[in-house]
Amino acid sequence: MKPLHDEQASSARAGAPLRFDAATMPKAIGSQARGQQFDHSEPVCQATMEPADCVLCGSTQASHFIDAEDDLTGKPGRFRFVQCDRCALVYQSPRIPAADIAAWYDDEYIAHRKKTDFGPFTGLYHWAMDRHDRRKLALARRYVDLHPESRVLDLGCGAGTFLAKVAQETGASATGVDFKDLSHLPWMREIEFRCGRPQDQAFPAGGFDLITLWHFLEHDYEPQRTLAQAREWLAPQGRMVIEVPRLDSVSFKLFGDRWPGLQAPQHTAVYSRETLCALVSRAGLRIVEWLPWGAFPAYFYLFAGTAFKLLRGRGLNLSRAVYPYFIGELLLSPLLVFEKRLNLAMQTVVVERVEQS
Repeated sequence: MKPLHDEQASSARAGAPLRFDAATMPKAIGSQARGQQFDHSEPVCQATMEPADCVLCGSTQASHFIDAEDDLTGKPGRFRFVQCDRCALVYQSPRIPAADIAAWYDDEYIAHRKKTDFGPFTGLYHWAMDRHDRRKLALARRYVDLHPESRVLDLGCGAGTFLAKVAQETGASATGVDFKDLSHLPWMREIEFRCGRPQDQAFPAGGFDLITLWHFLEHDYEPQRTLAQAREWLAPQGRMVIEVPRLDSVSFKLFGDRWPGLQAPQHTAVYSRETLCALVSRAGLRIVEWLPWGAFPAYFYLFAGTAFKLLRGRGLNLSRAVYPYFIGELLLSPLLVFEKRLNLAMQTVVVERVEQS
């Protein structure tokens, strides 16, 4: 590995962002063996990068784990994930600073639903998106009885369709937070939307009966702070539902550096069952139930992972993928019946607040 120049080393110790140019790029990125000690200052893309400590235990000691690309859009760059030597969390380091990451959430980003015209398959697409929201609501209702007096908060709400579904189906008061302002979407009139980060919001203590984080935590630069803050907003008998990709899953073993759960550079960390449970416990939350599945269809990871393997970083054309996606789902339907037992891709943890003595 190339050593840091003096000025780079001092910046790294101070926690300041590092800028790398093509002259300092490693020639064979990804050639290191898993488990090799990793220098967090080594560049992985032509961008302003910053070294990151472990977001679970705070350790600065980590080993190279895997390198990944933005396989969904095909944007250039390879991004490095390391594994903490102390707690085994896998996280991205170096990473793009939070202030600069918005550019990677463009019109192709699925959760923001900016693309809605898929030609003759548009109706099928909307049905699938609505099915996803129905699955979220059904999962949440396993733990919380939602009614017109209920208060629901969704962190990382994206386009807000889940909250709109909550309001329509249950009459509950629905509030969403996201750093992308999508309040112009027509169904957002059904909810209270706040643009920004969770830690910048001023909600009343104990103000929500249900708080959801659907594939938000893996994007979060400060997940412990977010969970601790959400804990304060949770009502004494409330529940928090957290869904993330599962690193120790069948799909990661199948696809490796093309696993959709890596989704570099947007995903700052990827969680195994052990590290996810450790994270919520550190935030003062008690686990009610852990599930080896989620509302998000595991089949998407099977389809996308296969496509990413074939495309090798060239990006996935969603318009062309709609038809083969649904054909593949139909063909695999006998297997997907057992999704909740097969540890394919997702995990969900349902938690409650631990009252301070």
